[in-house]
Amino acid sequence: MNSGKYVFAQIGTFLPARIFDKWVSKHEGNKCVKHFSCWNQLMCMMFGQLSGRESLRDLLITVSAHSNKYYHLSFGKNVSRSNLATANELRDYSIYESFAYEMIAIARGCLIDEADFPLLLSGNVYAFDSTTIDLCLNVFWWASFRKAKGAIKIHTLYDVKTSIPAFVHITKGNVHDVKALDVLTYEADGFYIMDKAYVDFKRLFTINLSKAYFVIRAKENFNFKRISSKKPDKINGIICEQIVKLKGLKSSAYYPDTLRRIKYFDKEQQRTFVFLTNNFSQPAVDIALLYKYRWKVELFFKWIKQHLKIKTFWGTSMNAVKTQVYIAIITYTWIAIIKNKLKIKRSTYEILQIVSASLFDKTHLNDLLQSPVYKNVKEQKCEQLEIELI
Repeated sequence: MNSGKYVFAQIGTFLPARIFDKWVSKHEGNKCVKHFSCWNQLMCMMFGQLSGRESLRDLLITVSAHSNKYYHLSFGKNVSRSNLATANELRDYSIYESFAYEMIAIARGCLIDEADFPLLLSGNVYAFDSTTIDLCLNVFWWASFRKAKGAIKIHTLYDVKTSIPAFVHITKGNVHDVKALDVLTYEADGFYIMDKAYVDFKRLFTINLSKAYFVIRAKENFNFKRISSKKPDKINGIICEQIVKLKGLKSSAYYPDTLRRIKYFDKEQQRTFVFLTNNFSQPAVDIALLYKYRWKVELFFKWIKQHLKIKTFWGTSMNAVKTQVYIAIITYTWIAIIKNKLKIKRSTYEILQIVSASLFDKTHLNDLLQSPVYKNVKEQKCEQLEIELI
């Protein structure tokens, strides 16, 4: 990494520019563009994500104060509110969606060897869930959700082993969560962990036919008949373990095969859970432990909402919103790649905080992030005069 580069400019060296150009050419992103290219747009938007800008005006005010650095920051010749807003509104979000998946593949490839996962499974483990981002219906008129409220949903397939989102699908707020299962491609021997909102036996049978496994909570009105039972392992919280078949007319037609029903008592939460799975070989305790990892996707949603800009948007069209969300995913995967390639021991949050405060420094990124983390620092004793209260 060359000395004298701004920290933000060094970020670009970790982004595969040739791969990005491939997707720009495929979607004709730079057609009829004079100077503000898709790469310039990407870098401006990533700058906004890393620096925590609240609005398009906030981003432009900050960027315009450093107009003499545009070339070195890969912003192009000029950045104005009109050209950035127009790019977000009109340039196909698919460019950034496709590039996000390229970054996801690189990040998952880097982190797969370092995955700290206690269970020995042949396939990957995914947690699938969605989060809702509330929007003003008067401004985002297309984001229908409720009668007087707008929203979008970000459906995410989260790779539990690498802590990287493997698939991100953005829909209007009124789209039911279970419909997002139709756009997934299932891996053989992969485990898909879901909450009971995704109980749809026709779609679950599709997972079964794909030779993949699901672990899902059963609904309270689950109608079944017992085929056989195993001796419960109450020491480890397994109250009962059964092989069952569905009894309902429609549900039994949608899922004609047998299921495994596990009733588990969680001592920490003092709650009882009932799980359904099509995996019959893994121990029941492991199935219960797998479901606990579903909370990783909830933590991911919480993290990106707190530390990246996906709750306030810099454009009002669906294309602008999707562009911003996928660039946020690119930023998240960039941090994960940096952490792995530079062997940084800091947390993702610490890396983001340091980089956001040092975007215009000319320190080597490696030196900036490899500084020792001081813990339990004790203050030196110093003599101080006591204040006498009168």
